[in-house]
Amino acid sequence: MNQIVNMIMRRVMGRLINKGVDFGFHQASKIGKGKNGKGQQAQLSSEEDARREHAGREQGKQSRDMLKNMRRLNRF
Repeated sequence: MNQIVNMIMRRVMGRLINKGVDFGFHQASKIGKGKNGKGQQAQLSSEEDARREHAGREQGKQSRDMLKNMRRLNRF
């Protein structure tokens, strides 16, 4: 019975980790697209800057929540 639970937990954790990695790469590619050809970041409006700051805070909250959930799942 314990082996079955461990097998299911490994599969669930693997999927969560893969989704997190995919999300991270997706966010990194979005940041890269915001640059111009010379490698310098394009001029941002204050609205766009505020939106990016908000998105960064939300991403931080989401990653903290994911870590909490992973710690909870690893207790069993």
